Amino acid sequence: MEKLLERIDFRQLTNQRNYTPSPVAWEDQVIYFLMLDRFSDGREGGSTQLFGAADNGNAVNSEADAQNWRDAGQKWVGGTLKGLTGKIGYLKRLGVTAIWVSPIFKQVAFKETYHGYGIQNFIDVDPHFGTREDLKEMVKTAHDNGIYVIMDIILNHAGDIFEYKAGSCRCSDNGNCTHCWDGATYDVQGFNDKHGNPVIEFKRVNVDADTTVWPDGAVWPGEFQEPSFYTRKGFIKNWDYNPEYYEGDFFDLKDINVGTGDVDSYRESPALRALSD
Repeated sequence: MEKLLERIDFRQLTNQRNYTPSPVAWEDQVIYFLMLDRFSDGREGGSTQLFGAADNGNAVNSEADAQNWRDAGQKWVGGTLKGLTGKIGYLKRLGVTAIWVSPIFKQVAFKETYHGYGIQNFIDVDPHFGTREDLKEMVKTAHDNGIYVIMDIILNHAGDIFEYKAGSCRCSDNGNCTHCWDGATYDVQGFNDKHGNPVIEFKRVNVDADTTVWPDGAVWPGEFQEPSFYTRKGFIKNWDYNPEYYEGDFFDLKDINVGTGDVDSYRESPALRALSD
């Protein structure tokens, strides 16, 4: 498994691939967006019945049902790439010509970021969703059925991969202000391990010598362990204030420093180049 972008032979990968060109006009496509964890676990077994009038409102018949419904919104529920592959024919019969799939990348191990936006490894598939081979098979099946695949990628933030040092906040807040945005750069206690403990030193890991961090600690590939890749300015409190909403963390997701300057003088960062790779 790759630990560094610099060790990937992109030219060889390119030569091995058969590419599916994008359509001439995306506005002519019927696009179906799906959140993979919420779509299909592949275990319906053909027993799913058509929705009828008697089914209207039957999902919640008691307070316990309502609580189960709310609880399910906070955790993995089991949708997989194989489940999606098994529904390609169904999507084709609906008239879908392109599927837009929520992020499939590996998530932080200690949180149930089923939505896919809490990335801990930018070049691997989260095991909740399946394997790389499952991803390839899904894409092939979609293409064989005349369906384009749009992969949702993340160029703004990583998951909850590190913790700020306590007591370093300078903003006025009567609550937990350790992480709130005040325009300053905060000191970091450390990268989180697989249990969410910030015990990994906040610097590049020696990927060949240190075997304790891989694969569920810190962030991968190793280039993303560079501290300068992150703005480190704490979470956004005021979503209407620039530069707070631009430089701050989206809740506990850690903001990536993608560059500086306005549209006419923009300079991309090493982090953005790594994301592009």
